[in-house]
Amino acid sequence: MSAFSRLLPPIACAFGSQLGLAAIFVPQANERFYDLGGSFGFLTSAYVSLYYPYLRDKFYLKKSVQIPSFSSFAPRQVLLMGCISLWTLRLGSFLVQRALKAGGDSRFDDVRHKPAKFTTFWMVQAVWVSVVGLPIYLVNALPQSAIPALSKRDYFSIGLFASSFLFEVLADRQKSAWRKAKDNKEHDEKFITGGLWGLSRHPNYVGEVGLWTGIFFLAQKAIRPPFFPSWAIALAAASPLTTYLLVRHVSGVPILEKSGEKKYGTDPKWAEYKRNVPIFWPKILS
Repeated sequence: MSAFSRLLPPIACAFGSQLGLAAIFVPQANERFYDLGGSFGFLTSAYVSLYYPYLRDKFYLKKSVQIPSFSSFAPRQVLLMGCISLWTLRLGSFLVQRALKAGGDSRFDDVRHKPAKFTTFWMVQAVWVSVVGLPIYLVNALPQSAIPALSKRDYFSIGLFASSFLFEVLADRQKSAWRKAKDNKEHDEKFITGGLWGLSRHPNYVGEVGLWTGIFFLAQKAIRPPFFPSWAIALAAASPLTTYLLVRHVSGVPILEKSGEKKYGTDPKWAEYKRNVPIFWPKILS
């Protein structure tokens, strides 16, 4: 089985999982578990990319093989799988709790009662899982003997993932604490401006781009000839690039900025906040 053909199982899993979830939630017009479904898609596709060859040999080809333990894989694979497991479990649980508390997701107000359009959203999520997870699927498509040992440069990649992950978590927690304080009448601020939100208007998305960049850097040393053509690294680079384009120009920042403008457009404090705080990259990076 060629390295590229081993991408088919995780991609098939991505589309299968989202189609199955759509079959459950589209008839219910229920979007509250949409983001959790995306996390589920990433997690299952990543583990399918790792274990599929062994499961195929044992249960389909009926070969006498042992399913390897997780710790027996190459250190680079273990780290990549640890990164995506940590990210999916944290983000999925955070987003579903937020959606359940809010009673829904306003992004789906115009589509939840339109089955065809709502199903399309689930399929778009499958594409997202397939493209953004590529660095991990590509590394897991390699035989362990072909995966290079970790080097000093990889510790930078791990550090970038870890710091970006913490940046995103801290931003989310600061906003949650701010909302709780507002609900308790501890302040009357209309929008958050403190903490990381004083460095960027969307620090959680900055963390998201950073952590996927870290995953790409950690994977890229293994994505090379002779198992992959030289252009395969560009395929893997689609992961952080797609993440940036989505959150910065499609489904993240533009929607929230438009909502903020609608709510606070006439407030001088909103104009001052926009003037002093960058829309995306923090001041320290601007």
